Amino acid sequence: MPDTGSDRAAVDLNADMAEGFGAWDIGDDEAMLDLVTSANVACGFHAGDPIVMNRVIRGAVARGVSIGAHPGFNDLWGFGRRRIEMAMADIEAMTAYQIGALQGMAATAGTSVTHVKPHGALNNMASERDDIAGAITRAVRAVDASLILVAVSGSALFRAGVDAGLAVASETYADRTYADDGLMTSRRLDNAMIREPQQAAEQVRRMVVDGIVVSTGGKEIPVDARTICIHGDEPTGPAVAGAVRAVLENAGVDVVPLPALGITPAATR
Repeated sequence: MPDTGSDRAAVDLNADMAEGFGAWDIGDDEAMLDLVTSANVACGFHAGDPIVMNRVIRGAVARGVSIGAHPGFNDLWGFGRRRIEMAMADIEAMTAYQIGALQGMAATAGTSVTHVKPHGALNNMASERDDIAGAITRAVRAVDASLILVAVSGSALFRAGVDAGLAVASETYADRTYADDGLMTSRRLDNAMIREPQQAAEQVRRMVVDGIVVSTGGKEIPVDARTICIHGDEPTGPAVAGAVRAVLENAGVDVVPLPALGITPAATR
């Protein structure tokens, strides 16, 4: 069970936010900010724009929610969920660009960026491929080596972040199912998402308390759940977040912002 050196275990709840664009809103950012402790802010490539980013950042500051960059492929039409083959130098550059965009917006609100979590297809590809994972970690380290890298538990991105000397927060998902290989079920399959709040909450309880997730094939897979993601773009996001937070607090687990977990490069090795 994750802890911060106290007698009580602690985890972070994160959600992907600012994923609207112009006149279009996706997800209920205000409701999610009341429930999670870290916000992954879309930086304009797969979603988001300066106005949306500013609104979410200021809402996070008002609630004590930490903010992180949520870089993705430059794919507004596909919401960043389409796999795009790119040169590694280009992936490194677009990741650094998006982190910098959020840093600028954060400065205008008197706050700073604490972490980086890739979005959608970029995150999935980085979980599987060492070359893409390396490009992302190089970008993070070059922009600000003190940033926490959020990476799927047991993924190539997690390993690359550790090897690069970054602080890495091992992430699991409340509302996604898992395949037998320990990675998330493909969104092409009907059972990829968990939209029933109590089912998601029970999955999180087992992740945090028991240290396992049960795959769609019935396999018990060990996981290190330091931060739990709930999809803010889903209509069920607030209900799932509320159920997850309640089950954790009832189990004696503190829900705290990502920096409060005390994750350091040495602690992730």
